[in-house]
Amino acid sequence: MTHQFRGILALLLVTLVWGTTFPAMKDLTVYFSPVWIIFLRFALAAVLLAPFLYKAGRDDLVSGGLLGVLLFFCYVFQVEGLALTTSNRNAFICGLNVLVVPLLGVVAGKMPEKRIAYALLLAIAGLTALCWDGGAWGRGDTLALLGAFAFGVYIKMMEFRTRRASRLMTLTAAQILTVALCAAVWLLAREVPRTTIDAGNDFANYWTYIAQGIGQHAINLAYLGVVATAAIISLQGWGQARSTANEAAVIYAFEPAAAAFFAFFWLGETLTARGWMGAVLLIAGMIVSQWNAAPRPAASLAPE
Repeated sequence: MTHQFRGILALLLVTLVWGTTFPAMKDLTVYFSPVWIIFLRFALAAVLLAPFLYKAGRDDLVSGGLLGVLLFFCYVFQVEGLALTTSNRNAFICGLNVLVVPLLGVVAGKMPEKRIAYALLLAIAGLTALCWDGGAWGRGDTLALLGAFAFGVYIKMMEFRTRRASRLMTLTAAQILTVALCAAVWLLAREVPRTTIDAGNDFANYWTYIAQGIGQHAINLAYLGVVATAAIISLQGWGQARSTANEAAVIYAFEPAAAAFFAFFWLGETLTARGWMGAVLLIAGMIVSQWNAAPRPAASLAPE
């Protein structure tokens, strides 16, 4: 098994787990504001990965910081939009990041390979079928679209930064810590001590409300922080160091189908026959992206 193929399998697992985060976060938006969800999720992950920041190199910290700031805005757009629409619809629109990565490459003067172009056409058709149902375009959809663009830029930057990292886990830990710090600053500046989630204006009651929410949703938050963030973003960085941004983007297009599957069992959200046809097209795009792919040498990363 080549390093490239192992990277592709890693990104496939990342995508499947990401699919579970849409219904998980949608469940939390009933109680918490979007930025509180981001902060709690990434703060827990940052604590778990903090040991990797020991004797961290400056370049890895800078790369992790830049990626973290961008990732924070990715999640702000995504979760703010998620609070205003269904998890299925949000996942499908965020999946349009599959278009952003190759478009950024075209702007830079690099045309995608034929297999990637065919895979993109299948992914576009799949996303169109999935988004067909669900009513008129709304503010939540616009936020999700901004999230899709931000995620596309993030994927492209990940390709560049992870291949130049001296310690990949240091970059990942710095990235996750930066997201948590950005969320904390946002909360202090805009939400604390007041909030829009029926906590009242009393400072003590506000923190009582947050503490009760953490207790009630501890399992959900632990899953998002430990599995879907600390473990999966680490695996994502490892996988993207061994694959191209275009390949990663097409594999990530499978995420809406995974989100639809888990949303059905988690939240009871359903898809029409046309929606499931879109899911099949997305999977086809993922397969085509890897058809007859030329092997590449392993990324040059220092041992952890």
